[in-house]
Amino acid sequence: MSRGLRGAGHQPRRLLPLLLLLGLASGGSRAPGADDVCATCHEHATCQQREGMKMCVCKYGFVGNGRTYCIDKNECQFGATVVCGNHTSCHNTLGGFYCVCLEGYRATNNNKTFIPNDGSFCTDVDECEVSGLCKQGGRCVNTYGSFECYCMDGYLPKNGPEPFHPTRDATSCTEIDCGTPPEVPDGFIVGNYTSRLGSQVRYACKEGFFSGPEDTVSSCTALGTWESPKLNCQEIKCGHPPQVQHALLVGNHSSSPGSVAHYVCQEGFESPGGKITSVCTEKGTWRESTLTCTEIITEISDVSVFNNTCVRWQINPGSIVSKIVYVIYMKGQRLHPVGSVHEETVNVTTDSRTPEVCLDLYQGTNYTVSVSTAPPSRSGPAIIGFQTAEDDLLEDDGIFNISVFSEACLKLKRHPRKLGSEQMYQFKVLGQRWYLNNFYHATSFNFTTREQAPVVCLDLYPATDYTVNVTLLGSSEQHSVQIMMTTAPAVKQIIGNISIFNETCLRWRSTKTADIEEMYSFHIQGQRWYQKEFAQEMIFNITARSQAPEMCLDLCPGTNYSVSVHALSSQLPVVLSLTTQITGEKMLLCSLGSSERFVIHAAADGGRRAGLHGRCDCSRIPLLLSRVIADGRYVWGMQCCWGRCYDSFSGACLHRGPVWLPSRWSGSATFSIPSLAPFLDSRW
Repeated sequence: MSRGLRGAGHQPRRLLPLLLLLGLASGGSRAPGADDVCATCHEHATCQQREGMKMCVCKYGFVGNGRTYCIDKNECQFGATVVCGNHTSCHNTLGGFYCVCLEGYRATNNNKTFIPNDGSFCTDVDECEVSGLCKQGGRCVNTYGSFECYCMDGYLPKNGPEPFHPTRDATSCTEIDCGTPPEVPDGFIVGNYTSRLGSQVRYACKEGFFSGPEDTVSSCTALGTWESPKLNCQEIKCGHPPQVQHALLVGNHSSSPGSVAHYVCQEGFESPGGKITSVCTEKGTWRESTLTCTEIITEISDVSVFNNTCVRWQINPGSIVSKIVYVIYMKGQRLHPVGSVHEETVNVTTDSRTPEVCLDLYQGTNYTVSVSTAPPSRSGPAIIGFQTAEDDLLEDDGIFNISVFSEACLKLKRHPRKLGSEQMYQFKVLGQRWYLNNFYHATSFNFTTREQAPVVCLDLYPATDYTVNVTLLGSSEQHSVQIMMTTAPAVKQIIGNISIFNETCLRWRSTKTADIEEMYSFHIQGQRWYQKEFAQEMIFNITARSQAPEMCLDLCPGTNYSVSVHALSSQLPVVLSLTTQITGEKMLLCSLGSSERFVIHAAADGGRRAGLHGRCDCSRIPLLLSRVIADGRYVWGMQCCWGRCYDSFSGACLHRGPVWLPSRWSGSATFSIPSLAPFLDSRW
């Protein structure tokens, strides 16, 4: 306690000056009068009376003792959110403060500034209420304190991403334009179109092409691009025409739409409804004919005899008139001498509906004559029996008959008024070929004979339809007989010494008569063994009068061809093979080590084979020809080891010595030591 007292005893002496000052300050405020206190208040203070005493108090917004100082109170020091509320900025002033809403917000008192004591606060501004804020094609989306712009449907952002702000970003909205629609191979666009969002174009295949059930529409998408069209147009090819039973395909035809294939019925058959055709449709299929070939069954009736030895008959009206070969079988029993028999068979070819033939019969003989058609035609035989007159009763009226004895010979059966009498006949011959419009073979001559059944052989061209008119001359009544005959194609080959020149041209010798037009049919088939899917076929005809025709063909390079040339007047075609070369320079690229390379060039040598020498054929360095490329495809692989070359696929030895490549070669072949790069690819 004493320690405490001593301490207390010394404290007043130390604090005495401070207490005196405080006493003066406090006593000084009391000692003067009330008016004196108010007079001493600071300029930012007011004099107020509290508990019976007047005192100086700093004004609102200031802090201090009210007399000697009143300093500004910084209301914003506690933060704008605390003082002014959310989304605000606080601004201190001398003796006060005010609040301002941040950008994107506004005060609820609709003034720029506010003091929160009046209940005002900041609320979001909907900038999107202002039209056109995002410019053309833009769509405004309000956010707290701001807004964002997006492109409307049918527009895409340009010069920047989405979302964007028009005042700070360079992005703008541009209308979607898909531009020109994509092309469809062998197709075209139907009708008009626009390139805006949602627009559609419709495709169709060009004439001669077809498509499956694929979608034919392409739309302009929101990405500003067209949908990839799915239409797949394929060339219409009907292929080989269908077969028609008992019919043959004639003439040239193609497999493109609208092509017509023509048929003729085989011999012994007919098409009662007309010509048989098949048409290649736009669907790539042949429209088959409803007509068919039916077997010709000839009905022979009304057989009669006239002029003692001549026979006439009729065929059914429904039959198509064409050349029919009739077989006439006759068997006769002579009355005198008893037991003498005459038996003979003759053929008659005619297109008449009422054929007739005069037979070389014995006089005074009982005959049975059977008439039927020769194969392939079919008929039931028609039989007639009659007796020829005796010699003294026969009166010759100048009638005669002609039959085809062989292909180019005629047998004339005459009845002279007097045995051994001489008669003159005029022959007029006209020949045409159905496949040559300008071909005519005409000749005429007179023929005198004493024979009862002379044979006349004509000098006719092969594969020709002839009409022969024979007229009896010097008779009071003019008697004529007409007969049709067709010569077969020549058995002897008329094409000889066929050769190839200029790689794709043919030259041959024709043994036909000079200045006579001939038709040649070409059938060309091409394949590439290195390109299995490649196939080329051409069929066409040409006509020529020359005995040394030439023909240049439009062939593809690097192809093996089989060429068939058929002269239509001959039975057999000539077939030859040729191979077209790959045009350009030969180039051989060799690698004999890891760093040593060189190139050898050789010009095309006019169709001969050329060996490319150099260090590539060194017999002590094993070489490997890994790949050879022509026309974008592998041709062969060849391995050369110690001077021997092997097929890389079969392993068979090809030859010894240097590597040989086809002439007119364009490409490169890479050789390398197997241990370093055994399968180094070739490159152009």
